[in-house]
Amino acid sequence: MTNEALQNLISNWIPELEFSEEGSQFLNILVTPEHLHQLMTDLKTNNETSFDYLFCLSGVDWQPELGVVYHLESTTHRHSIVVKVKTDDRENPMFDSVCDIWKTAEFHEREVFDFFGIKFKNHPNLKRLFLTDEWEGFPLRKDYEDDINMVIK
Repeated sequence: MTNEALQNLISNWIPELEFSEEGSQFLNILVTPEHLHQLMTDLKTNNETSFDYLFCLSGVDWQPELGVVYHLESTTHRHSIVVKVKTDDRENPMFDSVCDIWKTAEFHEREVFDFFGIKFKNHPNLKRLFLTDEWEGFPLRKDYEDDINMVIK
């Protein structure tokens, strides 16, 4: 399915979605946090999209927003897509977990939580993955400062 065909299909599901190709080979979708879980469920379960493979989940600090970027592929139809979600809430950033849709998200959401402080609702085991429980702050945020290890914005 072409990017244009994907956009035409998906835009009927949730009218508030924003689409772009941003010089990328992938169709990019910006979804609000309220619609994230429903969109992701539809992307996987709809027979015309069948995005059964979450091959990348990354945290991003767009400053001032924090967000998550999901790269999805359909191993059946051989098409790919990028989904982005953002929040202005840097004090308590939170999105729905998608680990009930793609099991691999469980690990990647923990990594994003560890390094960006983004929480995932309904995650079964959301705790630090690489850093110790005593670690203060989130080292991949652009506003993170660490005078001891000389990480300064």
